[in-house]
Amino acid sequence: MQENQGFESAHAKREPLTSIGEMAREFKVSLRTLRFYEDRGLLHPLRNGVTRLYSDRDRQHLQLILKGRRLGFTLTEISTLLSEADASGPELHLAPDQIRAQINHLERQRDSLDQAIAELRHVETKTVQTSL
Repeated sequence: MQENQGFESAHAKREPLTSIGEMAREFKVSLRTLRFYEDRGLLHPLRNGVTRLYSDRDRQHLQLILKGRRLGFTLTEISTLLSEADASGPELHLAPDQIRAQINHLERQRDSLDQAIAELRHVETKTVQTSL
């Protein structure tokens, strides 16, 4: 019943609502991804029966979620960032220490990847040489 009230309220306000398929196409994510973010409490689509309908707020949240993922933040960290964004506007607001910590984290990940790639290239070179 409460789900329909949200739908009726948004419909009465003439707020544009987007279907799950439209959201998935627009943001180039799978339906499963959208459902996963909903299960994690990051998105809150309105429901009309089994149909999920996303508001402009959900659209903004998905933009921030995807940006947070690109920047390497965990979903728990993104959840906190979304709460802060709701209070201050539709942007990720990162403190200087958060930015520095995330850069350090990403640099460590890049170093690990570079080492793994170098090791695989070494193995590849040895494999090619032994097969000649």
